[in-house]
Amino acid sequence: MQLRVPAPPEPPERAGGGRAERRRSARLSARQRAEATARRLLALLAPLAPYVRRLAPYARRLKPVYPRPGRTGWRRWMPSWRQWIGGVLTSFGLLSAFLVTAYAMTDIPSNLNSYATQQDNVFFWSDGTPMARTGWVQRQAMPLKDIPQDVRWAVLAAENETFYTDPGISVRGITRGLWQTVGEGDTAGGSTITQQYVKNVYLNQNRTISRKFTEAMIALKLDNKMSKDQILEGYLNTSWFGRGSYGIQRAAQAYYGKDVSKLDVSEAAMLAGLLKGAGLYDPTLSAANHHRAEERWKWILDRMVKIHKLTPQQRAAYKAFPEPLKTNPLYNTGAQSDYLVELASQYAKKAAHLTDQQFDLGGYQIYTTFDRTREQALTDAVTKARKQAKQKDPGPAKDAHYGASSVAADGRILAVYGGPDHRTQGYNESNAATVPAGTAFLPFVYAAGLEHGVHKTRGGPATPVTPDSVYDGDDNIPVMTPEGPYWDRSGKKVAAHNDGNTSYGKITLRQALARSVNTPFMQLGMDAGLDKVRQTAEAAGLLSDSFGPQVPALSLGTSTPSAIRMASGYATFAAGGTHTEPYSVRRITRNGAPLPLNTPQPQRAVATAVAQDVTDALADSFRAAHPSTAAARPHLAGKAGTAANDTAAWYAGSDDSVSTAVVVYRMNLAESLEPLPLQGLAGTSADSVPYRLWSAAMGLG
Repeated sequence: MQLRVPAPPEPPERAGGGRAERRRSARLSARQRAEATARRLLALLAPLAPYVRRLAPYARRLKPVYPRPGRTGWRRWMPSWRQWIGGVLTSFGLLSAFLVTAYAMTDIPSNLNSYATQQDNVFFWSDGTPMARTGWVQRQAMPLKDIPQDVRWAVLAAENETFYTDPGISVRGITRGLWQTVGEGDTAGGSTITQQYVKNVYLNQNRTISRKFTEAMIALKLDNKMSKDQILEGYLNTSWFGRGSYGIQRAAQAYYGKDVSKLDVSEAAMLAGLLKGAGLYDPTLSAANHHRAEERWKWILDRMVKIHKLTPQQRAAYKAFPEPLKTNPLYNTGAQSDYLVELASQYAKKAAHLTDQQFDLGGYQIYTTFDRTREQALTDAVTKARKQAKQKDPGPAKDAHYGASSVAADGRILAVYGGPDHRTQGYNESNAATVPAGTAFLPFVYAAGLEHGVHKTRGGPATPVTPDSVYDGDDNIPVMTPEGPYWDRSGKKVAAHNDGNTSYGKITLRQALARSVNTPFMQLGMDAGLDKVRQTAEAAGLLSDSFGPQVPALSLGTSTPSAIRMASGYATFAAGGTHTEPYSVRRITRNGAPLPLNTPQPQRAVATAVAQDVTDALADSFRAAHPSTAAARPHLAGKAGTAANDTAAWYAGSDDSVSTAVVVYRMNLAESLEPLPLQGLAGTSADSVPYRLWSAAMGLG
């Protein structure tokens, strides 16, 4: 019987022995894996062994032996025809492998050139006609479906007639392009439309071999990824046509003053010719350019016949060269519309929640509320007034400013006058809060008293006020509080004064507003509460930051509303007491797709009856000052306004659903924002300049 003796335990490893052993094991494992991989590779290549053995003699024969036996002279050192074929095939194989690798490693860039995606923004009048265009570039993307077939084929005939059948590149063109690049030759021609599109939106215009090669690789990939129509649409919207315009839509407007959809074949052929180089083919630049442009125009039309996109009979109809406009009608800076664009841009970004960066990228169509007819009438009237003032008294006239605005009862800004020239004065006079409202502010005090009543005792109940409530209309009467006279900080009693220090005795509030008597309203403001006066004016449309200290003079118009805000406030009364914040944009789209827009909603400012009482008093004021006009237009309501120290003259009023406010003032912007005395610039009470401008804006002639 044998006993099994267990094996003795292995001696413990020395420090670090385990790690060394693991490294050896790892090396063995790696070697084993490599050997296994080699075996698998040999197994895969085993079926090719017979072919390799069969080709071996030929391969050995390709090996050059020099000097070659059996040859004499220089022929001893020339490769054989087999060696030539082998070299060519090897080179072709290596080149193919390089191109396949390069194609696989080339990615279509995700970021486009900024100028390739940037567009301009188009602003429209309220009737839908174009008003202005802004932006760093002149471009508006146009869907291919909106570009006529004749226009597309004129471009294809000029640039790439095989566009719909080629693979996105032209080997012949690339070769010619490389030769031109190396030889610094003429750069025209050679690239397909796909290649040109790649250059426009992904690359740069540098003439280098690497750029040309990258362009070809991206073009091949793009041709497999995008449809031909998508590529053509992109190309037509990003190509440079001269005159500051990118894309076929802007080119049509820049050269022919029409949308691309209105182009005929002849005009399209002229524009297509510009793609070869607008600096050489814009016919308006020189006689030589005109000759080149006409020759290329003929050639493109003939090419369209050759590729069967135009019949000979149709071609025969186009004999006269389609002369473009002499200048680009899209440039329109410095005009009154620039002030409108400024207002609309500010509102559009706020209401559509667009950042400056998004808006500057362009592509937006902004449909404004501005009425073209009203704007023209207002601009013509102010231009005439400026001219007359300079002729009559050039000294004060050089510092003259005319702010004006018409606002509808639903908040739409219909017209503004911003200044003589936006290029020299970006300061918008219609939106400036720099001069006091003066007695044009009295309707808001009247509305506050009618809406909230008055307090005869401190903390007591409010007593109702009506249009027939009687107040003291005398001049120089003290302003009273429930406790007694009001004292200012210098320790003097505050007294109210009328224009010309005229006293009117006891007078109703309606009569006082119609006759612009100051003293009743200064006291009414104290009785109703200056906080209520300010609250009512703000609810009607005036901005809180236009108000100064809450002292008795507030009721006589120390606030400084802009013409837009004053017109908006009067529009609240015309709207029956509901106020809608003034706005200048009614709709926004981007490349035709609508954007959500926060349009202001009407809010109740004062009771309907209060608004009607204010309107009635303003109608009385208008009838008293202009009886013949009031007889013809019974719905007119308005009043003049003067500021202390003769620093501003206003006229504000309504006709049914539209209100207009006009202010005339003097200010030397180079020195300060302090208003200067008018010195007769606003005319007389019988012939007021603000009223004449108001009449023109309201269509009264």
